Amino acid sequence: GKPRPRIMIPLVGSVAEFEHQALIVKKTAEKVKRERKLDVPYEVGTMIEVPRAAIVSDKIASLTDKADGKKLCNFFSFGTNDLTQMTMGISRDDAGAFIPVYLEQGILPEEPFKTIDEDGVGWLVRLSSAKGRTSNPNLSLSVCGEHGGDPESIKFFDNVGLNYVSCSPFRVPVARLAKAQAAIGRQKKDTVPKEKRVLSFVPQV
Repeated sequence: GKPRPRIMIPLVGSVAEFEHQALIVKKTAEKVKRERKLDVPYEVGTMIEVPRAAIVSDKIASLTDKADGKKLCNFFSFGTNDLTQMTMGISRDDAGAFIPVYLEQGILPEEPFKTIDEDGVGWLVRLSSAKGRTSNPNLSLSVCGEHGGDPESIKFFDNVGLNYVSCSPFRVPVARLAKAQAAIGRQKKDTVPKEKRVLSFVPQV
């Protein structure tokens, strides 16, 4: 097949930070293409895993390269593992020491690193998706993390209107089944296109 690399800049917290890194990536990629006489299409994007990046997503998605006028950011991949850590102030390294107690006492409804926290972390995913697509209608949206293999989380991501999820290889069969079930269930309720589901989010502040 024909490879189409996606170069992802992680842990971005500001617009200027992404712009700085994206221009370096683009300059280097174009140099390699010229030197090796290759014409390999590629995309540059970012992993949304810092809450501040989710809040300024419209500004990140709207960035253009002044040299050619093209968009600098082609995709968002939501790193829900770290986004959960930073949003909830919980470390995955020591969460096992108290989360079982929180679940037992009803403080948490679900294990947040297994099933997406829809009211908090999920709200940021919805917000970032809507803001990003408002600035760039062609922006690809996806999830990278353990939540990408959780059926309940996949149902949520499908409802938001994300393009795809990625997960550990052993979770792929479960993820594919969950995505199919979510799509069938949604089609029975409405026929709103994926793009409009993303843009329909209106944050209540």
